[in-house]
Amino acid sequence: MSLFCLLWMPLFYLFWRTITGNASSSGGIWALLLGSIVALIQFFLGDIINPGGFGLSRWMSGFVDIVILPALIPLFVYLFLVVFKIISGTFDFANFTLLWLIPGAAIRAVSWSSQNDPILLVLVPLLWTAIAVGIPFFITIIQNSKIFVIIVSSLAILIIPFGAATSYWAFYSQKTSLGFLFLLAVAAPMLVSMIISFVQARNGN
Repeated sequence: MSLFCLLWMPLFYLFWRTITGNASSSGGIWALLLGSIVALIQFFLGDIINPGGFGLSRWMSGFVDIVILPALIPLFVYLFLVVFKIISGTFDFANFTLLWLIPGAAIRAVSWSSQNDPILLVLVPLLWTAIAVGIPFFITIIQNSKIFVIIVSSLAILIIPFGAATSYWAFYSQKTSLGFLFLLAVAAPMLVSMIISFVQARNGN
């Protein structure tokens, strides 16, 4: 399981880059550098919220320490870099976020290995990937869309992090069916995005 946590992010990044063809997207060095710094800071600081047992504190810990800090921060950072024109070229939120997560996943594969917990070593990397690809999918939809589509996509962007934290909490609380349900809901946009990218790549678009 530690090996899965270590290798999943870089392998999925290579897979994603292959099906999207965005090998030249901007910000790769920034992603690896800042991702490494943030991952090290989080490693030394530990959890911001004490996870406690299986109640609200566990969910809040999952939302802050598992979802926001590792997986949502890179999206905001990339938006900042793009808006202030610190980077230029082909923009790809998913590419940037996946690269950002590689150092963090490697560090956590080592720090979590002693616990040998599938929730941390398998579920969490899957949730990170779903966030990294799913939210940019809706960001792309928002561009040049009608107001109804923008509202629905914006709500989906807000729901994905909450769904990821709930899936994490449900598995910890041994509510396996609920955990899989939320995992599927969170991963659905990523799967749709992968299918669309694959079809476009096959068609040469």
